[in-house]
Amino acid sequence: MSFPRFFIDRPIFAIVLSVLMMIGGIVAFFHLPLSEYPAVTPPTVQVTASYPGANPQVIAETVAAPLEQVITGVEGMLYMTSQSATDGRMILTATFAQGTNADMAQIQVQNRVSRALPRLPEEVQRLGVVTQKTSPDILMVVHLLSPDQRYDPLYISNYAYLQVRDELSRLPGINDVLVWGAGEYSMRLWLDPDLIAARGLTAGDVIAAVREQNVQVAAGSVGQSPDSTAAFQVTVNTLGRLTDEEQFGDIIIRTGDNGQVTRLRDVARIEMGADAYALRSLLDGEPAVALQIIQSPGANALDVAQSVRDTMQRLQTNFPEGLVSRIAYDPT
Repeated sequence: MSFPRFFIDRPIFAIVLSVLMMIGGIVAFFHLPLSEYPAVTPPTVQVTASYPGANPQVIAETVAAPLEQVITGVEGMLYMTSQSATDGRMILTATFAQGTNADMAQIQVQNRVSRALPRLPEEVQRLGVVTQKTSPDILMVVHLLSPDQRYDPLYISNYAYLQVRDELSRLPGINDVLVWGAGEYSMRLWLDPDLIAARGLTAGDVIAAVREQNVQVAAGSVGQSPDSTAAFQVTVNTLGRLTDEEQFGDIIIRTGDNGQVTRLRDVARIEMGADAYALRSLLDGEPAVALQIIQSPGANALDVAQSVRDTMQRLQTNFPEGLVSRIAYDPT
């Protein structure tokens, strides 16, 4: 009996099978990923690290090289590239063969990075090395701005980090949300080289003092065992990390033999500013903060874009007066 004859002799079975295939196709239609362009780019995993104060050559030799040595040979990897910037950042991108599971590739790269951590500079280890899968699909760009210039770009950028970025990152189908603007708030210490040299100090002395005195520690408690005479046990709370310019200015850099104390305010100008000044974002010539929405591989672009619009409308109701959001780029 031929294959077509089997269905000709059993028309009811053929009809039922056709209906089931049609239903399956309809169900699958609503779950197919939709995007402006087909996903033809291979999956990539990005490793980022920061080494403040180091030049690109030092970063390439002390950070990028050890990471490249351990990451080489990861299953399915085609090639990798690394970039070392003058601001201390290092970005290593590993590209994998088409069809490789991006989640498994990220885990494998993360395991290799963990093996290289002891070989990296202490400052890099302290700041952390981040491994994440990346996608080239920029879904949309949302801008935050103050039309009446009531808020400066630094305030808007910090508001985007605290109140908007996390809300968007939690939406299904979003791989990452990149904030492009004035950066985050940071305590800026502008050292005066003449004042430092006059006191026989170096920048390293200042850095060491800041690290030692701007720290969160567990101070323990009073009356704890084995002291059996104490009637009460009291937990000791320390000041912890410093929060304003005055507290940073009180940091003691050096104490002389005659009791003279050199504080940070004596050799530096202290102010609250941005963590970096290398980037500026504008919308129609006005200062703004851009949030770049990166779509997850295989996600439905139409559904994700609609969820972003709905979320921004909800967040807009809680924005401070004078702050608005605009979607400047939306190919969906």
